[in-house]
Amino acid sequence: MKTNKILIGLLGLTLGVSSCKKDLDISNPNQPTPQSAASEIGVQSLGQGGIYRNGFYDLKYTDGVYGRFWAGATGFHEMMGDIIGVEAANSFINQIGCPNSVTTDAGATILNPSAVNTQYALIRTINKNAQSGSNTLYYEWAYMYNLITSANTVLDLATKTTFTGGTAAAATKLATITAWCNFWKGYAYSRIGSIYYAGLINNGVNGTTNNNYVTKEAIIAEATACFQRAETAINAATSNTDYTATMANLIPAYLQTGKGTVPSQAAWIRNINTLRARNILVNTLASALTPAQLTQIQTLTTNGITSSDPVFTGRTDANGDFLGTTVADKVQSTAGTTNTYKLSERLVQEFYSGDNRFTQNVRPLNAGVGIFNQDRGNSFNTRWTLRNGGNNIAGTIVWSNTAAGANEITLCGSYEENALMRAEALIRQGGQSNIDAGTALIDAVRTYQGAGLAAIPSGQTQAAALEFLRRERRVALAFKGLSFYDARRYDIIAPNRSRTGCVLISGTAGTLNTNATIVYGFLDYWDVPDNELAYNPPASGSAAVVNPKQ
Repeated sequence: MKTNKILIGLLGLTLGVSSCKKDLDISNPNQPTPQSAASEIGVQSLGQGGIYRNGFYDLKYTDGVYGRFWAGATGFHEMMGDIIGVEAANSFINQIGCPNSVTTDAGATILNPSAVNTQYALIRTINKNAQSGSNTLYYEWAYMYNLITSANTVLDLATKTTFTGGTAAAATKLATITAWCNFWKGYAYSRIGSIYYAGLINNGVNGTTNNNYVTKEAIIAEATACFQRAETAINAATSNTDYTATMANLIPAYLQTGKGTVPSQAAWIRNINTLRARNILVNTLASALTPAQLTQIQTLTTNGITSSDPVFTGRTDANGDFLGTTVADKVQSTAGTTNTYKLSERLVQEFYSGDNRFTQNVRPLNAGVGIFNQDRGNSFNTRWTLRNGGNNIAGTIVWSNTAAGANEITLCGSYEENALMRAEALIRQGGQSNIDAGTALIDAVRTYQGAGLAAIPSGQTQAAALEFLRRERRVALAFKGLSFYDARRYDIIAPNRSRTGCVLISGTAGTLNTNATIVYGFLDYWDVPDNELAYNPPASGSAAVVNPKQ
């Protein structure tokens, strides 16, 4: 087995599991390393740190703007999904989300101003190991393989650990840790297979890997297998007391509030079903979804996350141990025009009149119109920003809050995503009863988020219902890292495709356009990062590691 040079391996410092601590204990040198963790508390502590620290926080290369997972890897998705825009040049982030061209209401076409002019060309230019952390493609790959390597090592240690209690207690603790590691491996493989053209199936421990690259479809199949192993292990945890106690040690204590409390075994399986459904939906063109796939999505989401289920969350804390209060740690920007991420006009135009989520979360910029460096993009000018802490509308979701402990994000699936996937499966299957059931689920999501909108009238055509759904996914799932998947499956990102009817602020004069056309020209699945290939070249017989689209 080879040692994977792109990864940092397991950290010697991991997250504390003591329930009396309010923050993640990431500075205690007495926390276990892989060599010293073969004890019950040690393997649980390493199981926590290996996910939250290695999988979402630390990398070999980082930057204050995009280095953390939520602002970096997820931020790239939200830029390409046109939820946010950016002019900062760090790691070419302003270019990775810059469309090939925009055409104004007056018919003027403004090209991507970068030297390479298109995202396709940019990716092939910057995807070099010599770019180090300036290679945009590096981040999601490195974070997710960090997570997988950590989970593999914890799984290996768990089998060598003697757990306390009787037979049922010990077996439950082992089963819970086994489920935990396989769940997060399934999550990581899902992300890799949903953004990269190929990947590695790696069961090595302590940083070892292989060079047998497989297709993205094989990576998604491995995610499915991991989720099944997780579900099997959850069902093998027969002592509810020991299951709950073990999970309470695996999830950082300060995250076990709000929606992030310890899920029951049944609720955890429902979380898994939501991710299974996501993998089908986001990796298939909407127009190509088959009846069998729609039935499978409907079945999974019928047994997916409910409105009362806990989900896996992140939350800000003053120390910034996992998710800080600044833009360096999350996608949601607030306040002035100088912030890294700008609120896209194409997100704001999706709100229906009277939506409390707009009133709660969106406000005009202090400057009126934000006009940014025109040599860095053609679509990120905006009139809007997010309100910090909302607008005091009780019961309505708040997207951004810089107060320590106040900003909660969903790391995996959510009730809203599950309900909207189920709605889509119903609407696309056709028949008025299915369409009406689908729009009722859209209404349920609006109610859950406190939108305050009137119910969608029954009797909608399929096309009208799908448009309600498209707009609701844009609003309800904003900042959850799903927007690029939607843009891809709606088939609007290729160089020969476009989005029409766009609101756009063009030029240095800040001209308002309400019917602009955007040609995004984004690559659907990224090439494997050269940061990996330089040290771990493909073995003979490996799948192609470069997307053939040019």
